[in-house]
Amino acid sequence: MGKLDGRVIIVTGAARGQGEAAARLFGAEGARVVLADVLDDRGEAVAEEVGGLYVHLDVGDEDEWAAAVAAARDAFGRVDGLVNNAGILRFNELVSTPLEEFQQIVRVNQVGVFLGIKTVAPEIAAAGGGTIVNTASYTALTGMSHVGAYAATKHAILGLTRVAAIELAARRIRVNAVCPGAVDTPMSNPDGADPEALDGLYRRLVPLGRVGRPEEVARLALFLSCDDSSYISGQPFVVDGGWLAGVNVSWHLI
Repeated sequence: MGKLDGRVIIVTGAARGQGEAAARLFGAEGARVVLADVLDDRGEAVAEEVGGLYVHLDVGDEDEWAAAVAAARDAFGRVDGLVNNAGILRFNELVSTPLEEFQQIVRVNQVGVFLGIKTVAPEIAAAGGGTIVNTASYTALTGMSHVGAYAATKHAILGLTRVAAIELAARRIRVNAVCPGAVDTPMSNPDGADPEALDGLYRRLVPLGRVGRPEEVARLALFLSCDDSSYISGQPFVVDGGWLAGVNVSWHLI
């Protein structure tokens, strides 16, 4: 038996990276997974491989959220869980960040999580309760240079997580957040970056001496989405190889 047998779970940003890893793991654990993304070709291919349903979803668009939930309900009859994973990252000094770029990051990372909770929570409640897992970040608990807009949205996600956990508890919905550090995904490896230089950086910064794997974040999301975490809600869970423990390290000295 799987840890998610019979459950219907929506995973956003599921075409690649952490979202893809979660979709694959959840499917292997018995869930009927609704994979949502804007990368349609890749998302459809992953959905076919895991036996799930793919839906196109711009997480910053409320109408598209409604359509995605309707598709999930039409296909499977209910929704039991949500992994709000979709996000974008841009590197820029805060005072050099264009307003348009800041607003774009807020729209995807912060508004996307808000709309996910707002749209999916009533469906989960109608199914008798379930779980919401929001993808925040290591930077939700500290600061980091050149990712000011990103860090601001991830701090906001923790606030949304805590408020939702309080407000939705009576509907039997638990809400938690995963806070990954450096994870080997396309988002964390921008075009033009030197893989060897990045590997060397992570070896110096991360006490465990390596970058994280998407599957390691997915296993945490699984824990928070199944009965193993039945008495946990409103909490951030860091998965960063010990990076946060050394947050006092000055970036300009590295």
